[in-house]
Amino acid sequence: MQKTKGKGERLWAMGAMSGTSLDGVDAALIETDGHDIFAFGASQYRAYSADEQRVLSAALGKWPGEDLGAAEDIVMRAHLDAMAQLESAALAGFHGQTLAHDPRGRGTHQIGDGAALAEALSLPVVWDFRSADVELGGQGAPLAPFYHFACARHIGAKAPLAFLNLGGVGNITWIDPAKDSPEAEGALLAFDTGPANAPINDLMMARRGVPFDEGGALARKGVVAEGALELFLDEAYFRKIPPKSLDRDAFADMIELVRELSDADAAATLTAMSAAGVLQAMEHCPSPPERMLVTGGGRHNPVLMEMLRAALDCPVEPVEAVGLDGDMLEAQAFAFLAVRVARGLPTSCPGTTGVRAAVSGGTLSRPDLGVREA
Repeated sequence: MQKTKGKGERLWAMGAMSGTSLDGVDAALIETDGHDIFAFGASQYRAYSADEQRVLSAALGKWPGEDLGAAEDIVMRAHLDAMAQLESAALAGFHGQTLAHDPRGRGTHQIGDGAALAEALSLPVVWDFRSADVELGGQGAPLAPFYHFACARHIGAKAPLAFLNLGGVGNITWIDPAKDSPEAEGALLAFDTGPANAPINDLMMARRGVPFDEGGALARKGVVAEGALELFLDEAYFRKIPPKSLDRDAFADMIELVRELSDADAAATLTAMSAAGVLQAMEHCPSPPERMLVTGGGRHNPVLMEMLRAALDCPVEPVEAVGLDGDMLEAQAFAFLAVRVARGLPTSCPGTTGVRAAVSGGTLSRPDLGVREA
């Protein structure tokens, strides 16, 4: 597959994503030329077991050179389990598992070997999507906005809108679909809104031994501690001008703020903190979005969605309302980005990560010779 700039032939690409919620691996197929979405294909989900989650959780915050063999084995095995079930792809995008993210310090760290995956799948694999962006002064995150732009065009959006991803960390993409391309000035603004599911999940595991607050049931029984919420919103991050990004555990002290609360009040307060971060983010949008489309696991939490609808001045809907798959959107994004990398097209720009200029990040590994192309 030769790198060529501009529009090329449409092809089926596979993408895989394992997020900071540590729930499992999503894998999905889309048909694209790196500009437009022509069709959505099959998808697979491979959950992490409780034992696997414990190993991965223990690896969070670690950097290259530390003992990560067990965690990487889990990541590789789970991705292969999911991706091998999908057929007819010409190319794959592999994000790996983020363990640490410190773009203005040590960089960004995702475990997983794309070259080994290319050999196992007998398929060209694009991976290490974030490093080039960080090296050029960017935050290395979020990376889905270029795909969100394609989705906005795919659904026929005419006015500015926002995609909100509620994973372990929340991130928002404000989009002007009237622009010619995602890298055009004013087309995109993207940044992390703050913690989303990660603190709630951590609380549930620590106090109840379950991975998440299913249906927001525990939060619904609780009362938000306004004092803790105010302390949370005093964090300097919310006043920082975007683009900006967070590590999964950047707000680890949220748990300290709710330590003395009952389980229900703690869950309600952490959920309110996630919603409040999104409300703060809206102040940075260039103009009010016509609607907000929500993806990621947080859209399944009705209490969180109710809080967002009460706080925001625009309709807040799951992406399924426009025919998209909120469980697979991130995996699809890395299929889309893989095609762009293979064709020499940008995958991030100043408006999405703060990188100095639009950059095509990623490494392409071919299965035959294990060749890596930056």
